Amino acid sequence: MSDTQARTTEQIEADIAATRARLATTVDELVDRAHPRNVAKRQVEQAKAQVFDERGQLRTQKLIAVGGAVVGVVGMLLVIRRLVGRR
Repeated sequence: MSDTQARTTEQIEADIAATRARLATTVDELVDRAHPRNVAKRQVEQAKAQVFDERGQLRTQKLIAVGGAVVGVVGMLLVIRRLVGRR
């Protein structure tokens, strides 16, 4: 159909119905993606991906790095606390 030909009422109504159906599907998908349970599930999966590799093995290098950072922060807090406590 060329752009110069007029569309029938039935064609326009069919286009509107198809657009409504696509819009309803898109809205349903967005609601599903934004549901708190699904958001939490994705966050847990992302956290697991940081700790485990594709084969399900622990990523020991990352765990060591995170552990070292935690120990460093706790150590700094203890040093600061001790310095402030001396006053």
